[in-house]
Amino acid sequence: MDTISYRPIGLLHTPFHDLQGMPIQPSGATSAPGTAEIFPAFAAGLQDLEGFSHVILLYQLHAVRQVELTPTPFLDTEPHGVFATRSPARPNPIGLSIVPLVRVEGNVLHLQNLDMLDGTPLLDVKPYVPEFDRPAGKVKTGWLAKARGRVRSIKSDGRFR
Repeated sequence: MDTISYRPIGLLHTPFHDLQGMPIQPSGATSAPGTAEIFPAFAAGLQDLEGFSHVILLYQLHAVRQVELTPTPFLDTEPHGVFATRSPARPNPIGLSIVPLVRVEGNVLHLQNLDMLDGTPLLDVKPYVPEFDRPAGKVKTGWLAKARGRVRSIKSDGRFR
């Protein structure tokens, strides 16, 4: 199969400059406001985004230098398959966060609840649409069911550098 490559459409600006102590998800207690600076060549693509309350960010986990197929995630003490976790040490280090969109100013998105490193390359922005993105019916969370509610108190410890 051919190699797949992407180019960033912008950069995420956050108060987090080190993996140590960062929130592990947007719902973490230490998540913070920040911005997505969209490169001018892609700014026209922001038209009509202002009407959405939340956006889905896809970004490169650029500080991760390892792949672990059975990592021990932050919310557990036992290893799990990487595809059953949100571990950043993935075969393709792509992050996903759903965050509140505060406002759009030119080519800058003002956002809340950011959980990524400052300078993170942004790959895509999509509007969050509950009718599309929220599953209907009973949702199961596998091994994470026993960690419910702990995401606000757990911070990154740098294990996935």
